[in-house]
Amino acid sequence: MAVFRYSLSDFLFACFGLLLHLLDIGLDVWAAVNFYQEGAYASLAVLLLLLLSSSVLVQVFSWFWYSYDNFEMQTKVEKWLSGRLKLLKLLHVLQLGIYVRYAGVLETSVRSLCSPQSDLESDPESDPEGDPESDPEGDPESDPEGVAVYLSQDLSLLLIIETFSESAPQVVLMLTVILQEGRLSSSSVLKAVGSVAAVALALSVTTHHRNMRYFLPDGAQRRRLGSSVVYFLCNLLLLSSRLLALALFASVLPCFIFIHFVCSWLVFFFCAWRFGTEFMESAGGEWTYRATVALIWYFDWFNMTKVSTRRLTQLYHGCVLLDVSVLCGVWCWEMATDPPRFAIPPLYARVTAAGVVALYVLGLLLKVVYYMCFHPNLPPEEQLRGGRWERLQGDEIDGLQADCDVTDRSMSAACNRRMKKVAENFYS
Repeated sequence: MAVFRYSLSDFLFACFGLLLHLLDIGLDVWAAVNFYQEGAYASLAVLLLLLLSSSVLVQVFSWFWYSYDNFEMQTKVEKWLSGRLKLLKLLHVLQLGIYVRYAGVLETSVRSLCSPQSDLESDPESDPEGDPESDPEGDPESDPEGVAVYLSQDLSLLLIIETFSESAPQVVLMLTVILQEGRLSSSSVLKAVGSVAAVALALSVTTHHRNMRYFLPDGAQRRRLGSSVVYFLCNLLLLSSRLLALALFASVLPCFIFIHFVCSWLVFFFCAWRFGTEFMESAGGEWTYRATVALIWYFDWFNMTKVSTRRLTQLYHGCVLLDVSVLCGVWCWEMATDPPRFAIPPLYARVTAAGVVALYVLGLLLKVVYYMCFHPNLPPEEQLRGGRWERLQGDEIDGLQADCDVTDRSMSAACNRRMKKVAENFYS
């Protein structure tokens, strides 16, 4: 039976994500101080709004998920807080809840890498009678790898939310400031680079994709590094083009970018509602999730519904390609008729706009390559696999059937239900 394995590369991704997260906080502070010193109070207000709203959103999802799991903690760090729910709630109010999850992931990662493989894994016949006393089901201490994978998947989902609610808008803001000023300040450049790194590298695309591939039944499919590389590159090109188009438009029509965002978000929110999402376990959580999906769709595509992935992907990218073209066209028109403080020659403006659109088209071509060569086509009868343990006991939880199938009594059914729902939508 295939089981979840937590590798050294996963551990390095977790450490890198934490370091990048701390670096991003430092750059946030630097950018805010720089805006204040330069008297750019409008940019400062937008930056603070992005930072605060993104942090609150991430903490809300983190608290929701702890409550859905009945606060059953799996790591020593979290167990210490399990009897102190007021302290855990206070940490989330103080915007520190995500660091509890980071600590849990690092703790279990080190434990899983340092512990030898279980006898059960090395010798499947070690318990032929199926003695329930020797069954490790539900015991996270007996399976640190499974715990590490479970927690890292939750963390990667939170990082996806943070990336598209904070880092992506910050790139647009910083590029807009650079374009409007016509110069490169050290803080703007560093912050833009840091945000791009957070968008492109900080577990937002590659790690998310890797975590979804944990659920594929074919071990060879799960280990294909080329799939993650192509998926990363196509999303990097698509996201870069989208952010550049938004920044170009905002540099000449800064007030209209807010109208563009609100109108687009409302359309995406309506689509998320009509397509139907079944991700959270409470009505308030589900509506929050739909609003967040609409925010993510404003920047990039992730399939969050049960509608056919490819059909919906084609519709989305067709609309966004048209939107990117219109945004770049408006920027070219404004540069020719009513340029801002600094002017770009019309030829350069047209080449820049065409380059941004071409970047998106190139990303689409890479995405076609991914779907043709790397995206698994699972037969209807073949199910995504579960993991080795289940921290929520029993076959039924709060009236909902458990998502993960039990194929071996000695190695229980369990996957991260939230990540598995995302994977089911992605591979549909």
